[in-house]
Amino acid sequence: MSRFIGPRLKKIRYLGLLPGLTNKCYKKKNFYNKKKSQYRLCLEEKQKLRFNYGLTDHQLRKYFNIAKNFKGSTGYILLQLIEMRLDNIIYQLKIAKTINEARQLINHRHILVNDSIVNIPSFHCKYRDIVKLKLIDKKNPLDLIKLNKNKGLIYKILNIKKNTLKIKELLIVEHYSR
Repeated sequence: MSRFIGPRLKKIRYLGLLPGLTNKCYKKKNFYNKKKSQYRLCLEEKQKLRFNYGLTDHQLRKYFNIAKNFKGSTGYILLQLIEMRLDNIIYQLKIAKTINEARQLINHRHILVNDSIVNIPSFHCKYRDIVKLKLIDKKNPLDLIKLNKNKGLIYKILNIKKNTLKIKELLIVEHYSR
């Protein structure tokens, strides 16, 4: 199964606010008045994470297996691994408005990590990596990056608490532990 390229607002209405998917507003509709089962709650949390960060099921399962082998809270480590992906770093640095836009910048080879071109959106950035926008002779892509704002240094692991995505990582761990 590949990345989701369908109607984004429909997913936002169903799952709630996903800041990495689009900046458009939405109106929440009541789909069901029934009580949600535990499986459905876990699945919705997993889908929120998947659609917000543009991951496939296989990638998310792989990140979960890596996080499971570390000491500490598996859910928190899972979110840290996903937050340290290059496409999310570009989005967090406000170089791109959405994660999909960040993926496009990376695929078009406009991003340098430690002065080498990286065209893989799932590239795992490390502590003290320098992420830059490649200067183009004509114009910067999208004309939204100023000359002094086209460089970022990863000086710590990103803080999950300031993220606007409301997610319960414990339900994701419970979903994958079945």
